[in-house]
Amino acid sequence: MSGILAGKRVLVTGVLMESSIAFHAAKLAQEQGAEVVLTGYGRLSLVERIAKRLPRPAPLIELDVRDKGQLDSLADRVRESVGGDARLDGVVHSIAFAPQDALGGNFLETGWDSVATAIEVSAYSLKSLAMACLPLMEERGGAVVGLDFDASTAWPAYDWMGVAKAALESTSRYVARDLGPRGIRCNLVAAGPIKTMAAKSIPGFETFREVWRTRAPIGWDLSDPEPAARAVIALLSDWFPRTTGEIVHVDGGVHAIGA
Repeated sequence: MSGILAGKRVLVTGVLMESSIAFHAAKLAQEQGAEVVLTGYGRLSLVERIAKRLPRPAPLIELDVRDKGQLDSLADRVRESVGGDARLDGVVHSIAFAPQDALGGNFLETGWDSVATAIEVSAYSLKSLAMACLPLMEERGGAVVGLDFDASTAWPAYDWMGVAKAALESTSRYVARDLGPRGIRCNLVAAGPIKTMAAKSIPGFETFREVWRTRAPIGWDLSDPEPAARAVIALLSDWFPRTTGEIVHVDGGVHAIGA
């Protein structure tokens, strides 16, 4: 099969709903010639149903990024699911979570336990996932691509998730530094707001609609995750062979326009 990911195998996390960037990244990866392996956490039956909407079947592996046992066994479980040459050429990190008391204007009152959860799941997990997949990527190198939301601004209601995204951005740079000598690139796609299941959990999410309506110079569609997914595919491909530690903004240009 032809395409910019022809002959590659990509592991995609976070495919929970068809509206997600992760789902569209998995779909585009298959359309561009890649073999896709999915991971899911918790509601695996839901992920299985959504996965059936992909162009081709994709094996599904359970992965809780806070579970050391599951991380340590991930490479072996990928080998079991695909057989033969069980390498990975790319990894998509689409994992983020913050408890409700860490969002919605409660910034100064949020306790450390909730903050720690947000940072561990949303930022530290990028390093955890990269290291779990390293045994399958060391021989030929590859690309890790994470999904970000611009952390250079204190957004309304985003609170400790914004801090976690800032930590994600820094973590990506350090992963790029330390895995670069092994031929592994690490980059982020900072997407504009998309109406996903994750977005629904953010109190005041609708306030973002007006920001993007008035400040995106080329416009932004909150119901269209494909532009961000396309950037993920491009960064997974060989068309960015010397790009690492980068944040590619796919947000209609809002990050470049003053308030």
